[in-house]
Amino acid sequence: MMDQEQKKEILHAARMWAEAIQSRIVDQILELYDEKAVLWGTLSDVRRDTPDNIREYFNKFVTHEGIKVDFTDNYIRIYEDIAINTGYYTFSWKEENNKVVIPARFTFTYNKKGNQWYIIDHHSSLVPEISVRDNKTINNNE
Repeated sequence: MMDQEQKKEILHAARMWAEAIQSRIVDQILELYDEKAVLWGTLSDVRRDTPDNIREYFNKFVTHEGIKVDFTDNYIRIYEDIAINTGYYTFSWKEENNKVVIPARFTFTYNKKGNQWYIIDHHSSLVPEISVRDNKTINNNE
């Protein structure tokens, strides 16, 4: 299969994950994860390395009213039956009549079994806040 076709499959897997999050149906989310998957959730400092631990995270995560995720950047690499997608996404939801917006960065690692790409590793973290006074980020130009 051509590399471009596989990249389309990974973009589709990302869309399926976003749709599952927006459905707020935890079982639908968990179907996308391998039984040995590991999750570092965006809003947690706990590594989740069992299906029950991952379920616990998403049970809390999807309680946000009107939760939505938009992928804004995808950098995909394919290695036979392993694929890695790294980039940025933004979560948003309603909280007390206000819109909450959470910019985050991600890495999804997938393993292809049959015709399905399953998430085997998912790391998500908040995009660091940068203050003008204390700008200590490392950029390409430095």
